Amino acid sequence: MFSLLHGFLLASYTGLSTCSLHLKAKYSNTSSPTVTIKNGSYTGVYNEQYDQEYFLGIPYAQPPINDLRFRVPRSLNETWNGTKATTAWPPFCVGYGGDDDGHDLSEDCLYLNVFRPSLSSLSLSTNNSATYSNSTSKTKSKSSNSTLLPVAIWIHGGGLFMGGTNDGRYNMSFILTSGTKISKPFVAVSIQYRLSAFGFLGGKEALEGGATNLGYRDQRLAMHWVQENIEAFGGDPTQVTIWGESSGAQSVGAHLLAYGGRDDGLFRAAIAESGGPAVSYFPVLLPGGYNSTAYQSTYDIVVSNTSCAPYLSTPQSLSCIRTLPFAELNNVLNDTTSISGLSPFVPIIDEDFITTFPSLQLETGSFVKVPLLIGSNSDEGTAFGCSYNVSTDDQFLDILTSTGIPPDSIAAQIIPYLYPNIEALGIPSPIAYPNLFSYDTNLSLALGSQFRRLTSYFGDIVVNAPRRATNHAWSANNVSSWSYRFDVRPNGKTPVIGATHFAEVAFAFDNIRGEGYDVNPFGNLSSSDESKFVELADTMSRSWVSFIVDGDPNGSDEWQLAVDGGWPVYNVSVGGGEGWNLVWTVNGTGSYVEWDTYRAEAMGWVGGNFRGVYGL
Repeated sequence: MFSLLHGFLLASYTGLSTCSLHLKAKYSNTSSPTVTIKNGSYTGVYNEQYDQEYFLGIPYAQPPINDLRFRVPRSLNETWNGTKATTAWPPFCVGYGGDDDGHDLSEDCLYLNVFRPSLSSLSLSTNNSATYSNSTSKTKSKSSNSTLLPVAIWIHGGGLFMGGTNDGRYNMSFILTSGTKISKPFVAVSIQYRLSAFGFLGGKEALEGGATNLGYRDQRLAMHWVQENIEAFGGDPTQVTIWGESSGAQSVGAHLLAYGGRDDGLFRAAIAESGGPAVSYFPVLLPGGYNSTAYQSTYDIVVSNTSCAPYLSTPQSLSCIRTLPFAELNNVLNDTTSISGLSPFVPIIDEDFITTFPSLQLETGSFVKVPLLIGSNSDEGTAFGCSYNVSTDDQFLDILTSTGIPPDSIAAQIIPYLYPNIEALGIPSPIAYPNLFSYDTNLSLALGSQFRRLTSYFGDIVVNAPRRATNHAWSANNVSSWSYRFDVRPNGKTPVIGATHFAEVAFAFDNIRGEGYDVNPFGNLSSSDESKFVELADTMSRSWVSFIVDGDPNGSDEWQLAVDGGWPVYNVSVGGGEGWNLVWTVNGTGSYVEWDTYRAEAMGWVGGNFRGVYGL
């Protein structure tokens, strides 16, 4: 079974920052922007360096503390006169991973941030005289207002157990600038949500007490806040795109499936990087999936290791841990060494927010039918396979067993066949990296000779097969989706890691300075390679912007994607049962389009057995 410790180790293999930085920007208080929403007025900060305006740390819910711990989030219930300052980053939600290092953590963490181009940059980029509205109207037209800007809501990743908005790797200034450069300005919103046990408690007591999937419900309330208030910031509530990576992309997928696929009009498009609606847990794979017994055992372990132990297996246990001092509860959740059996806290079928298995909803078309940009990276699985040493077929089978595949099952016979020990079929590519372990004998001994086999399997079951199944579902329901495969190894990543999980983020954000990274993905390159990296970041960020603004990543008159034939919509009806991927690369002549046929037989089997084998 994957453990929380595995999640901590993930950071060292994917390049997730262990120390996040504040945005490096020159702020000016001489022209502080002000907005008025339903509750009252806020003043933000003007970023002179980027000619942008930020509103940081806006509460969208009542603090989930005291009696509101482990409860569905509640809307703000206060109004005020005068103006409140939103000029400082909020604390991260309490989490347990490397992304939290160097940050203040708090249960009082349900805040969002709004970023927008200044009026001066907006008028220069659009050649119009648009103005930001401070309307406090309680009703709004659902028809798009041409004077308002499209909106992107960013949902951070971190395995649902770590992370927050004040992470330099998610610096919105760069991609906002990309938008203004091509006359496609937009408003960006980044949101925080409860993590770990605070956001994803399981067990029958949580189910009966309405305490399930709270992190997702936080996100949902933030989206409702955007619908009610974003006009005051110049954003159009009818043109919202939700966007996330890793477990943030899993969150995007959860909202596409939420309440049985009910469309509440909260967004018109979605972007999912290395995650999506068919992914169940990230980055863990819980044996049994949604049928796992770990939900209850983990809840029981938490209760039994606190002063609430006398209430174990009773409804009163939830009320008890709700009132525990934070320090006592935190000590249990933060202890992955002495408390055995403590599994990750993950989403659960509660017949409310999550009504059934995600795979079943994809099969039946029970999802919000909006355009989707989704993709994965060539070497996703290296982020999940570095904790194992596999050199024999028996060891490979042992790994399958540890992730919930019974050794005597048909699946245990089929999977080794679909993922044979043939290096040419594994990752990282033996063509791109022919001498993978030649430079480090110790690494070869640590990872094992079947490393490529194991990582291709892990990457497929966690990311690639769900991505493929999602594209197929969108195509079957005549909904536009675009698929990509990111194939670039950033600076700082060894060949054994390759184009791994999270590698595309710096490019999508146009973060060529490497803000927030321990090692700059664009650093230490030859002048030729650096130029190619920077050009790819410019292209990808503009493609993302075009999707946010126009609903099409190919661009329009102001800027068009320079790929031969463009980026086609994923359509299985014209491709012999497969669609197309756009391959983002700096090799050869640059990015190109390919048929989505890599490991298609294996991923097709995985996708067809999500429920029966993996409980998804």
